[in-house]
Amino acid sequence: MSGFKREIKLFDAVMLVSGSMIGSGIFVVSADVARQTGSAGWLLCSWVLAGVLTMTGALCYGELTSMYPQAGGQYVYLQKAYGKLLAFLYGWSFFAVIQTGTIAAVAVAFAKYTGVLFPSVINDTDVWMALGDTSFKITSQRVLAILSIILLTWANTNGVNYGKIIQNIFSSTKLVAIGLLIVLGFTLGANADVISMNFGDMFTPSKSESIDGVLNVTNLSFLGIIVALGVTQVGTLFSSDAWNGLTFAGDEVVNPKKTIPRGMAIGTILVTVLYFLMNLSYLSILPLKGDPNGVDVMARGIQFASEDRVAAATAIIIGGAKFAIFVAILIMISTFGCNNGLILSGARVYYTMAKDGLFFKSFGKLNVNGVPQNALWWQCFWACFLCFTGKYGDLLDYLMGVVILFYAFTIFGIFILRKKEPSLERPVKAPLFPVLPALYVFLSISLVIILFFEKPQFTIPGIFIVAIGVPVYYIFSKINKKVE
Repeated sequence: MSGFKREIKLFDAVMLVSGSMIGSGIFVVSADVARQTGSAGWLLCSWVLAGVLTMTGALCYGELTSMYPQAGGQYVYLQKAYGKLLAFLYGWSFFAVIQTGTIAAVAVAFAKYTGVLFPSVINDTDVWMALGDTSFKITSQRVLAILSIILLTWANTNGVNYGKIIQNIFSSTKLVAIGLLIVLGFTLGANADVISMNFGDMFTPSKSESIDGVLNVTNLSFLGIIVALGVTQVGTLFSSDAWNGLTFAGDEVVNPKKTIPRGMAIGTILVTVLYFLMNLSYLSILPLKGDPNGVDVMARGIQFASEDRVAAATAIIIGGAKFAIFVAILIMISTFGCNNGLILSGARVYYTMAKDGLFFKSFGKLNVNGVPQNALWWQCFWACFLCFTGKYGDLLDYLMGVVILFYAFTIFGIFILRKKEPSLERPVKAPLFPVLPALYVFLSISLVIILFFEKPQFTIPGIFIVAIGVPVYYIFSKINKKVE
C-alpha cells in the first residue's frame, strides 16, 4: 500500500481544469440563453457573467488552495471554515448528485453524439428493457454511456499518471479542435447580413417560447432581463463548472501551493475566452432569432436550432451536412475527456470524507497505484445507475442552485479563516480582498434568490436532497467514531 503520488504538473493541471470544464454545454446551451434573453448583447452578457463568476471563484480559491493543498479541495475548505456538518452536506450532495449526475449526463452526451455517426446502432429509442412506465430503460445509447464510465474508471485505477495522460491527450485535442471551429466559423461561415441583424440591435431583450409550435415573444423590462440573466446561469455556469476539480487532487499535484492556483487561473481564463469566441462565431453565422417551424438552420436560428444543437447548425453553414460530423466527433472527444477529469477528481473527495470518518471506510484506502480505487468504483456504480434511470438531468437541475450556494459559502470562508487562522501561511492571497470575494458572494447569493423564486420546482427539491444528508451525517458519525 502506497500513498498518493505527485504526478500532476502545471500543464497537466491546466488540461485537467480546462478539460473538465468543457463538456457538451457550449455546443447547445446558447439556444436556451438566446430564447431567454432575445438579443446578441444579452446572450454574450450571460456567458460573460458566468465567465467572470468562474474566474473570480478560481482566483479566490487560490488563497484556500495555498492554505490547504491536500486532497479534498472544497470539502476541506468548508470543513476548516464551518465544521464537519456543512462540509459533509457538500460531500453528500457531491456524491449523490453533483459529481455522479454530471458524469452520467456527460457520458450520455458522449453516447448521443456517437449515435450521430451510427444512428442505427447507438440510439435511445430501441428499448431493450424498461421498468414499467418509468424512465428506467436499457438502450444501446445508455449502455455505451455506462461502458465509457467503466473504461475511464478502470484507467484511473491504474494510477494518476494514466489519468493525466488521457486528460492531456483529449483536452489538448479538443482545445485545438474548438479553436479550429471558431476560426472556420469566422472565415468560412460569417455572413454580413446576419452580423448586421444580430448586432444592429444588441440590447433589446425579449423571451421567446414555442407553445404547440406557435411562437410567443414577450418583451422584457430591465428587471426582467436581470431575472433572465440569473435563470440562464443554470446553463452557462453548468457549462463552466468543474473548474475546481484540480483542488480535489491536491496531494497528487507537484508544488500544489503554486501549481493549483496557477492551473485554475490559466484554465478558467482559457475556457472563458474560448466560450466567448464560440458565441461570437455563432452570432456571425446564424440569426439569433428564429422560427420553431423553420425549414432550415437559418430559419430556425440560434433560438430554435434542432435539439438546441447550435454548433451543429453552424457547422452545416460552414461546410454542409458532412461537416456536422466533425462537430459530432469534436463533442465525443470533448465529453470523453471531460468525464475523465470528473472521474479522476471526484473520487478524491469521497476518500477525504472517509478519512474523516464521515463516509464508508473502504473509500479511504489507496491501492498499490496510489489512487482511491474503492471510491472510484463506487462513484462509477452510482453514475451508471443514474444513467439507467434517466433522471440525472432532473437531479442536476435540482442542485444547480445548491452548487452555487456552496461556492458562495466556500468563498465567504476566506473571511472566516482570516480570523480563525490569521497566522497560517498564505503563499497566494485572494486578489482585491475584500472587494472581489465579497462581490462573488453577493452575485452568487443573488443568483440563488432569483432561482428560488423563478425556478422553485428545481431549488426546493435541491434543498431537500441536501437536507437528507443531515441524518446521514449523524449515522456515519455514530458508526465511524473517529479517534481524535
